[in-house]
Amino acid sequence: MPVVRCNEVDLHVQVLGSNSAGKSTPAVMVHGLLVDNLASWYFGAAPMLAHDREVIVYDLRGHGRSERATGGYDVGTMAEDLRALIEHQGHPTVDLVGHSYGALVALRLALDRPDLVRRLVLVEAPLPPSRLEELRDFLTADPERLLEALPENLRAALLGGKRRAARAARALQFLLAESSLITDLKAEQDIPDSDLASLKLPVLCVYGARSSCRSVGDRLANALPDAELLTLDGGHYLSVEKAAEVGEAIAAFLRS
Repeated sequence: MPVVRCNEVDLHVQVLGSNSAGKSTPAVMVHGLLVDNLASWYFGAAPMLAHDREVIVYDLRGHGRSERATGGYDVGTMAEDLRALIEHQGHPTVDLVGHSYGALVALRLALDRPDLVRRLVLVEAPLPPSRLEELRDFLTADPERLLEALPENLRAALLGGKRRAARAARALQFLLAESSLITDLKAEQDIPDSDLASLKLPVLCVYGARSSCRSVGDRLANALPDAELLTLDGGHYLSVEKAAEVGEAIAAFLRS
């Protein structure tokens, strides 16, 4: 299990594909909070991107096989985790792809360090994070019931058999009861349109037509200077629900 020490936390990292010809920019893919982990990209869109580039996926702090850190779940700290990972991998510039809260992490890094990012893909970024109904649901229910209520294809991709499901329930219990995630999430502020307007790099915004944060896609497309909006028939978990369509759209965007 490859583990990389980044920003004082151990992150589980997997690399697909290669860039032996040196003609393509590496891509780093960031997953969402709580029930998610790198598997949603690893078994979804990542292999499609890896045909012609190196693709890096990793478990956010406290998720999957990364270290169960008790703090640091604010967007700023997790963006620093991402920056440290990119620098550890030795890439001067990358393409960033993020889903849900992971999209906010990618967006934060792009705003703070535009020199590190060539292109940015935001899949179902919630602005502000508190508007996302799927996250609010996790504040009021027990972990096992929440995992059982996930869409079937997402549950299969992330949980697998009983052993993995039990491990996911324990990890979720830790995040909800023993870490600062909930406090950090509630304190997370919106990003002003004036800040979004300062981001000059190309951005693809991908949203589900039936998502609770669908309107955020319109806002981002209007506020970001060089953004395009793609709407797919799906809900919030597009990275799994529509993995092939999302992968094809991202691959085309990164090649353009």
